[in-house]
Amino acid sequence: MSYRREHRGSRSSLFDGLEEGGLSASSSYSHETNDHDNERAVESLQDRVLLLKRVTGDIHEEVESHNRMLDRMGNDMDLSRGVMSGTMDRFKMVFEKKSNRRMCTLVMCFVVSFLIILYLIRMLRYFTLG
Repeated sequence: MSYRREHRGSRSSLFDGLEEGGLSASSSYSHETNDHDNERAVESLQDRVLLLKRVTGDIHEEVESHNRMLDRMGNDMDLSRGVMSGTMDRFKMVFEKKSNRRMCTLVMCFVVSFLIILYLIRMLRYFTLG
């Protein structure tokens, strides 16, 4: 605040009695009005700068939180990838040890029985609700 007063004082001493084009001012009222308008404009500009500073701070916090979330998701994906590769390795070992024909028969039986159970459940719902 004191800087602004000193700046205003030095500005008024530099331009005291001068108007546009180097002509002397006829009244101090227009000079005070201009100073008052300038002060309001400066305060308005300061308010806008503070608002922009708060908005950019909020944006920065939001970006940081999204980066942390993405890092956690990346770590979780790496962990899932490791679990899945371990599971696939175990499946490969099982398929290599057992005969392919017996394993295919077993898998097909599971798939067919799942489809039959699914069909029966849907038919049961159709008859009970319909």
